[in-house]
Amino acid sequence: MKNRLKVLRAERDWSQADLADRLGVSRQSVNAIEKGRYDPSLPLAFSIAEIFELAIEQIFSRD
Repeated sequence: MKNRLKVLRAERDWSQADLADRLGVSRQSVNAIEKGRYDPSLPLAFSIAEIFELAIEQIFSRD
């Protein structure tokens, strides 16, 4: 699954650790999601969308 997480995070000048803290996950989890090595659970995807005030579809898309 593709995602815009890195771009969205950079627009806010947040580090991976900053986003991880907001989500309650590890920095390594954020890194793995950004690189497409890990697809977030549905609850985590909703949390990400809520933090960025976007719909899930605006952040994640199929390959």
